Amino acid sequence: MATELQNLSVYDLGIVPDASNMHFAVVVSEWNSKITGNLRDGACNTLLRYGVKPENITVVSVPGSFELVYAAKRVAGCIRPDAVIGLGCVIRGETPHFDYVCAGVTQGFSALNTEGDIPYIFGLLTTDNLQQAIDRAGGKYGNKGEECAVTAIRMAALACEFK
Repeated sequence: MATELQNLSVYDLGIVPDASNMHFAVVVSEWNSKITGNLRDGACNTLLRYGVKPENITVVSVPGSFELVYAAKRVAGCIRPDAVIGLGCVIRGETPHFDYVCAGVTQGFSALNTEGDIPYIFGLLTTDNLQQAIDRAGGKYGNKGEECAVTAIRMAALACEFK
């Protein structure tokens, strides 16, 4: 979780493996697109920074955050990436819809990780308001997309290490 004590975009560069031979899928929700676009750009730019070739980054858009799970599973089966990054943003509203969507996506990504053979990276912002989302999508707390890209690289390397 991003706070004053932990910025999402700050990490030890020495722990990020070379990703030049890796392929990633980035699945992005179109809902709250100003936020999710920043998350996508942060993830893709970070993957490129660590050597991933542009042609080895597949970006897939879905209507909302709940659809991230299905799309992540489908894209993994079709293109066989080293990891899938799911990016979305759900902002609390006046109804319990927030709780159901957040729980569903969380449980879905958990299931994908336990059942699948590649890492599925959970990049869903679950915020109380728009400002909190902005702060975590390139604002004062960094960019969750960048954090997810670094996590994807590290976990893909781990998966290769223990094949």
